[in-house]
Amino acid sequence: MTRVWEWNRPVTVREVLEDLQKERSIAYTTVMTVLDNLHQKGWVRREAEGRAYRYEAVSTRAAYSAALMNEAWSASDNPAAALVAFFDMMSPEQRHALRDAVRMVQIDDPESTEPESGEETGEAEETTPERAEERATGEGDEPGAGAGGAGR
Repeated sequence: MTRVWEWNRPVTVREVLEDLQKERSIAYTTVMTVLDNLHQKGWVRREAEGRAYRYEAVSTRAAYSAALMNEAWSASDNPAAALVAFFDMMSPEQRHALRDAVRMVQIDDPESTEPESGEETGEAEETTPERAEERATGEGDEPGAGAGGAGR
């Protein structure tokens, strides 16, 4: 998929093969099989050109990445905790990109302009996976709840 996305145009098996062979030895049939599998999975479309096919990406790399993230998030038994753990792994640059993306979504949805808890108010809220789980399940909202019964 990387090669198809990089070219951003319909490509042949031969073109992908020649590009990959600059880095390693690979067989024509291997490239053909991978592109055929991607076609069967719906990630590329193909159009006949003589005796060969030209393959073109159905979606962007960003849409593919988003689908993978959504699939992983949906598989979690606690999506809020999974998101907090994921955010904790992010670099400052990635967090900045996330803030920009949230702002873009809020622009598209005028009803979502109210700040979330701790947002734009300067309040700092604990953002551990455990706290996300407490928020998602409603636990820990009262003093002394969660964290083994100890107050915060």
